[in-house]
Amino acid sequence: MMVAQKTQPRLLARLRDEVTPKLMKEFDLRNPHQVPMLEKIVVNVGVGRHLENQKLKPEFRDTVISTLATISGQKPVMVKARQSVANFKVREGAPSAFMVTMRRERMWSFLDRLINLAMPRIKDFRGVSDKSFDPSGNYAFGLTEQAVWPEINMANINHTHGMNINLVFDQSTPAMSRMLLTELGFPFANKEDGGRR
Repeated sequence: MMVAQKTQPRLLARLRDEVTPKLMKEFDLRNPHQVPMLEKIVVNVGVGRHLENQKLKPEFRDTVISTLATISGQKPVMVKARQSVANFKVREGAPSAFMVTMRRERMWSFLDRLINLAMPRIKDFRGVSDKSFDPSGNYAFGLTEQAVWPEINMANINHTHGMNINLVFDQSTPAMSRMLLTELGFPFANKEDGGRR
C-alpha cells in the first residue's frame, strides 16, 4: 500500500527556496537558521462590549466561535478577564475574547488564504500599515469584519465582528519581518500613495 506524501505549504516552500536566500544576502546572514521564522499566528475577537450582566449573549458567542473555527480549522478558546476594570464594566472572570493559535501547516494555509483571498476582498483596500511591528519583529493588525473571508456565508450571520491577527516571529527584527512578509506577497501600503486602510 502506497502512502501519500504530504505536500509542503506553498508559502513555506517559497520562504525556503526564494525568500531565505534574499534575506541572507540583504542582512548578511551566514546561516539559514539565522533567518527569522514565522512561529505562530494568533487570531482573537474581543467580546467584552457584548456582555450582558457579565454574561455573553449566546447568539454573538455562537457567531464568533463559528467564524474562528471556519477560518482557522480549529476550535477557539475563551479568554476570561484576569482582573476587574470598573471603567470598562468588566469583572474578573468575565469573558473578554475568543482566541485561536495556529502553527505549522494550518498556520501557513491560513496566511496564504489571508494574503490571496481575504485581503483582496477588503473594500477600498490600499494595503496595511507597516508601523505595527514590535521590537521583536512581530506584526499585528485588524480586520473590521468577517465578511472578507470567502468561506463565511454572511446570509447565515446575525452579527458582524472584526478580529485582531498577530503574526509571531522567532529571532527577528521589524526590518527582517517586513522584508519576509513583503517577499511572501503581504500587501503593505505604498508610502508614495499615502495608502492606508
